[in-house]
Amino acid sequence: MTNWQIFSKGLIRENPTFVLILGMCPVLATTTAAMSGMSMGLATTFVLVLSNMVISAIARFIPDKVRIPSYIVVIASFVTVVDLLMAAYVNTPGADGGPSLYDQLGIFVPLIVVNCIVLGRAEAFASKNGVWPSFLDGLGIGLGFTLALTLLGAIREFFGAGTFFGLPVLPASMNVLVFIMAPGAFIVLGYVIALVNRLRKS
Repeated sequence: MTNWQIFSKGLIRENPTFVLILGMCPVLATTTAAMSGMSMGLATTFVLVLSNMVISAIARFIPDKVRIPSYIVVIASFVTVVDLLMAAYVNTPGADGGPSLYDQLGIFVPLIVVNCIVLGRAEAFASKNGVWPSFLDGLGIGLGFTLALTLLGAIREFFGAGTFFGLPVLPASMNVLVFIMAPGAFIVLGYVIALVNRLRKS
């Protein structure tokens, strides 16, 4: 498999959200706006890339009996780093006085530790391949996840709040509040998955 194939499979063929249907908790919970979806995706990408590289480098030294706990320790270390960075730099209230981006994502940043996408790539790819292919795999899967969350967040924000990345686009009278509520997450996700499946088969 070429470097491009390793990288690109996470964007399209093996997109973790639209094709593999993995990591649905943050997908549904953090996509009420494009910015929060993109931020969650980038935080996950950071953890994916670095944990993939480290696990690839140390996998041959880890006894099989403690393989999974060891991977979780590595992943948790990078999740702690990204959580502290976000708490330091994106923890100021919004311009409208609303909650900060860090508060919007809430518990879902620490929960990256148990995201099946991250542990799945560590077990299925990073532990069996070199550092560079593992970097490309983590980057591709992470960007595919980020793309999916940003798209879902943008659609829900556009129809539910009439804004795009916080910028007003539609008058308030045209807002359909169901899109930024829990049912809206399932509705938008279902239609986007159906569209992706149609495009993949055409």
